[in-house]
Amino acid sequence: MKPYIIGETAYHHEGDLDYLKKMIIDIAEAELDGIKFHLLLDPASYMQTQHPLFKATQRFTFTRDIWSGLFSLADSQGLDIIALCDDIQSIDFIIERHPDITAVELHATSINDYFMLNKAAAFSGKIILGISGSTVDDIDYAVSILRNLGKEDLLLMYGFQSYPTDYRDINLSKMLKLRDLFQLPVGYADHTGFDDENKLFISAMGAAMGVNILEKHYTPEPGVKRIDYQAAVGKKDLIEIKNLMQLYLSAYGNGTLAMSKSELIYGNTGPMKKALVARKRIKTGEKLSLENLWFKRSSANSPISQKELFNIVGLEALRVIEEDELIDYASINYLFKTSDYSDLTGGLEEKK
Repeated sequence: MKPYIIGETAYHHEGDLDYLKKMIIDIAEAELDGIKFHLLLDPASYMQTQHPLFKATQRFTFTRDIWSGLFSLADSQGLDIIALCDDIQSIDFIIERHPDITAVELHATSINDYFMLNKAAAFSGKIILGISGSTVDDIDYAVSILRNLGKEDLLLMYGFQSYPTDYRDINLSKMLKLRDLFQLPVGYADHTGFDDENKLFISAMGAAMGVNILEKHYTPEPGVKRIDYQAAVGKKDLIEIKNLMQLYLSAYGNGTLAMSKSELIYGNTGPMKKALVARKRIKTGEKLSLENLWFKRSSANSPISQKELFNIVGLEALRVIEEDELIDYASINYLFKTSDYSDLTGGLEEKK
């Protein structure tokens, strides 16, 4: 499993087209997998006109043609495109002009908006649901509507969105519970402060839990006061986070119960697990017993595993076996038989 990191641009560009283009190039140079744009074509559809942020939001919007150009730039840089749509008009734009992008995302502010959910269901690709600040009932409502409309390619994006986020409020274990509850993949949207000394480790921590998808705010100017700057990191930090995620995912593994080659070598009977040896000198024709057998560490590999002890007891030695010598099949008259644990259980099996 490899890290999948999405560089989030949000409204950090503040309407500056050249600034956003630089963000696209930088995110590609950091070798991230995807880029997330916040699309808003009609602010009046998104918020009340008397909202204190309404006028500022108007300044941060781009036209459909500009967005198409930005999508082309991101695509030319090999980035997957995730469009977080803040209004229905943006979803319509994606469906009509860019139906092949990787995903449409709905912000947590829209997770219970029936009209947005209904429109998003018409998108043929993946739907990402931002679930920050959402109850289980909120999430269930959105997932149920989308599933009832035939959408199964869903992903829950978990992340506590205070700016910046105190790591004690993140509760990453909750993310795994939501994954299991809804039987859906999850991603982690990190909002740790850019100046937090642990930001790299916290951003990558989801990978240590087996979650390989990360959304992280990017800025070309860490610490410079722009929208969402509190949780935005620079290119160097993004690269370090990616490396940490790869490290964590490598250690996390795939959960298989089969032993790896290294485990098999480490678990060899003899060098690691104690090997069956002669507790004292065993004569030719003498039967092996609990009195003349013992387990000891050895530098040599043993062909007989520890749990085969009761397959060996009662067999005759074909030759003299010296004290401390490994017991092997060549030195005993071996015939396969089923293990008998009655000596250890006091005959309990017979009394049942």
